[in-house]
Order: sequence, then C-alpha cells, then structure tokens
Amino acid sequence: MQTSYPKAKIKILLLENIHPIAKERLESEGFSVELENGALSEEELVKRIPGVHVVGIRSKTILTKRVIEAGDKLKTIGAFCIGTNQIQLDAANRIGVPVFNAPYSNTRSVAELIIAEVISLSRGLFEKSASAHKGVWQKTADGAKEVRGKTIGIVGYGHIGSQVSV
Repeated sequence: MQTSYPKAKIKILLLENIHPIAKERLESEGFSVELENGALSEEELVKRIPGVHVVGIRSKTILTKRVIEAGDKLKTIGAFCIGTNQIQLDAANRIGVPVFNAPYSNTRSVAELIIAEVISLSRGLFEKSASAHKGVWQKTADGAKEVRGKTIGIVGYGHIGSQVSV
C-alpha cells in the first residue's frame, strides 16, 4: 500500500519501557523507531522531540507545553496508560496534536487482583504464609472463611467495579 508520506521518514519515539515487540512491529512496517527504557526530563525531551512525528509514553514522562511546542513535526501523542494528566492537553490541542490513551487497559487485571485479595483476606493467606516462612505449618482452617455465599459491597460501579461483579 502506498502512503502519502514515506513510512521510513516517520519518526516514532517510545519511552518508559514500552515493550520491544512494539518497536519490532513498527520497524517491520517501515517506520523509524527509537526506544528509551525510562522517562526523559523536560530538557532531554526538548532536545529529542524535534523531528519526531509520534511520541509514546506511560505515566512518568511529563509532556509540558514547552516539550509539545518543541515537537515541530509532532502529529500525535500516545499515552499507553489510563490517564493523560501527564500531558498538557491544552498545548497539544492548540497546535492540533491529538492525544490518545488506553483507559481500560488494566481494568480486568485490577478486577482479578481485587478478587484475589478478597479470597486471600477471607482465608487468612497472608498470616498463614508468614507462619509457613517461619517454619510453622498451620494445618487448621480455623479463621479461614469461604467467599461463596457472601455478599460484598462494591463502592463505585465503573469499569473496574462492573468487572468485579461479573
């Protein structure tokens, strides 16, 4: 497929431990990709962002107005996390740079961990684990309660709460 702009000239900067497979896949499609394992400071970003078309971050990289405006070729910002509070959205909007994020990326994982925590607490797993690590094996089920048949309250019925309830 022919693009209106050569893919090899589209420069992508991925920060904060974005999985290396993302880099491999983008490069296999012909894009130019730089991968940084950590977040960069504002000064480092101002130096690195000129010429970059796409920047992908997580929650630790702060994209200030100064950084965004230094992105002379910036076309989009991807926040591979739930929020966008680390990006000055007004600055991006002012120069027409769309910002996207992954608001539901950890919903199911968090719901599963909540269920695991409920079971762990009701069964006293933390106390039993601590005893086992001290060499004391508690064979009794005293104090351990089953979750089955219990009613739990879910505070908030958003994305995570609705997954816990299923």
